[in-house]
Amino acid sequence: MKVILTKDVKAQGKKGDVINVSDGYATNFLFKQGLAIPANAGNVAINNQQKAAEAKAKAEAKKAAEDLAKVLSKVEIKITATVGKSGQLFGSITNKEISDELVKLGYEIDKKKIVLDSPIKAQGHYMVQVKLYPEVSTKIKVIVE
Repeated sequence: MKVILTKDVKAQGKKGDVINVSDGYATNFLFKQGLAIPANAGNVAINNQQKAAEAKAKAEAKKAAEDLAKVLSKVEIKITATVGKSGQLFGSITNKEISDELVKLGYEIDKKKIVLDSPIKAQGHYMVQVKLYPEVSTKIKVIVE
């Protein structure tokens, strides 16, 4: 019996997949648990429409992330911190502080998307990577004064 999965099922497939399973497994487990629906012509058409809509939404999100990456690549952030006599900062500059500065400039970037190779503990110019989407990232310039 062919069914369309409505949720991910371990060892069977992911949501939206059309799979072939035994009649008993489909009726006694998958249908009762709400994990699948029969793969008739109407349900297959609806499934294809949903997949197309999801693909379109992902493409739009990726395009928006690419546009934001172009804008952010030109952004320069200045962070003022207290410095000791040796030129070392008291503490370090974190991704939260960089995120807060981006919010002040009007860019809503979550701190989890900002990747620091190592903590910033000295004055200077740094290039910090920002991951906006799984395949889209950019670098912003951070100046610590």
